[in-house]
Amino acid sequence: MSLSDFLPQRRPVWVLMTASAVCSLIVLDTNIVAVSLPAIARSLNAGFADLEWVVSAYMLAFAACLLPAGSIADRWGRRRTMLVGLVGFILASLACGAAETTTAMNIARAIKGVGSALLLTSALAVIGHTFHEERERMRAWSFWGGCMGLAMTIAPVFGGIVTAWLGWRWIFYLNLPIGLLLLTLVWRCIDESRDPQAARLDPLGSLCFSAGLFGVIWALIGGSEAGWTSTATLGRAGAGVLLLMLFIVVELRQQRPMVDLALFRSPRFIGAVLAMFGYATSAQVMMTFLPLYMQNAFGYTSVGAGLAMLPFAISMVIWPRIGPWLGRHLPMHGVLVLGLVLVGIGNALTALAAPTLYYGWVALGMLVTGAGAGLLNGDTQKNIMACVPRTRTGMASGISTTTRFTGIVLAVGGLGGVLATRTRAMLDSGTAPADADFVQRVLSGDALQAALALPPALRDSALALARDSFAHGFASLLGAAAIVALLSALAVHLLMREQPLSRQSARGPRPAADWVGP
Repeated sequence: MSLSDFLPQRRPVWVLMTASAVCSLIVLDTNIVAVSLPAIARSLNAGFADLEWVVSAYMLAFAACLLPAGSIADRWGRRRTMLVGLVGFILASLACGAAETTTAMNIARAIKGVGSALLLTSALAVIGHTFHEERERMRAWSFWGGCMGLAMTIAPVFGGIVTAWLGWRWIFYLNLPIGLLLLTLVWRCIDESRDPQAARLDPLGSLCFSAGLFGVIWALIGGSEAGWTSTATLGRAGAGVLLLMLFIVVELRQQRPMVDLALFRSPRFIGAVLAMFGYATSAQVMMTFLPLYMQNAFGYTSVGAGLAMLPFAISMVIWPRIGPWLGRHLPMHGVLVLGLVLVGIGNALTALAAPTLYYGWVALGMLVTGAGAGLLNGDTQKNIMACVPRTRTGMASGISTTTRFTGIVLAVGGLGGVLATRTRAMLDSGTAPADADFVQRVLSGDALQAALALPPALRDSALALARDSFAHGFASLLGAAAIVALLSALAVHLLMREQPLSRQSARGPRPAADWVGP
């Protein structure tokens, strides 16, 4: 008996487990970082804009690379792409853990975003390539979705425990042994596969899209400090919009475009994509902002913040199971509209509760928001895939996932600007001292340390002001998110209510990118 007899074989069950574990690592890493942001800010002396870039650098690279990564995996080989993505992810994690400045951190986070895009697209393609028969395909995606939900649920608590016991750098260092294990499993369990008919790479389109998105995000993140009508902010936003318009021109001139804009001639497809965008900008982004609120306004530790977020995470995992039952009693777009309305109501309830600093009411709001997010998470991708012919499902899936992460990164910048502007205004109107350093520490989730840096006689009043100001700023953020969700619900209803389907039904097997997370 040789050593190989004890190692995993290239059987479908090991392929599914390996590919699902790779995707779960992405979900875990994405959500785990949010809880550690205040600790990162203290260690690297980072301001609020720096923290926004810690999140946005990763999401921006991820969103910009998803479509080309799919083409790379199909043309170059899915197994090879997954191995390269894992190596990049491991090295970037090592660089994140060792970072001594926010610039080094953000560069490493961007590289990790590229690696994650390679991992996600290749892992999904491997599962789709391995499982063909309808029943086993459904079971495979169900198992995959369960892994994603578990990773999302445990991420905040696990992140809090690691940050409290080992320090924030181990949030990244723990990816090394996990990544090496996954490298071994991919090498051992997964066969190479390709798609000779895959679309060719589109470097000009990719460059225009990523550069345009960067310009818009730069304007949103810097707007609260530089001024929303300043030359710098307007110049960045204008350059970003021009580059995104150029991206549209480039795609229209391509014989085989990276994004077929003809799909957007269908109002139903536009509505489904808009539902995904509304979901990302008003619900999924809360996985980034809620830990800051819990630690700054309530004074919770990183572990406490992770536990305090469980109502949102658990509700988001449970409600996708209820969505199919609702879908039998509502129009096809009804679940989307209901989900967005619940997100809007939940955000509004949490906004009303946030300044009271009473956790029970905040938890109730999170439960409602999580319910809406769960419905959307289980139905957005399904509706998008049902709006296009079977021959275009690969591109539609890429558009959907790109929309999701583009929405998150735009919301981090836009809603973060609302939070910063409102909190700064509340601090400036208070009686306690609020110099620039104090304001930045409060915004970055470090209200307690900001108050401790003041003379003893001022600490109590400054801490009370800081927590109250941040709570009101967070309430304004939630109010803006609620408006986005409700307006999205109205637009989705108007676009999708009487539009015919180009496919027979959305009630088919769960599509490949039915993502639970990040």
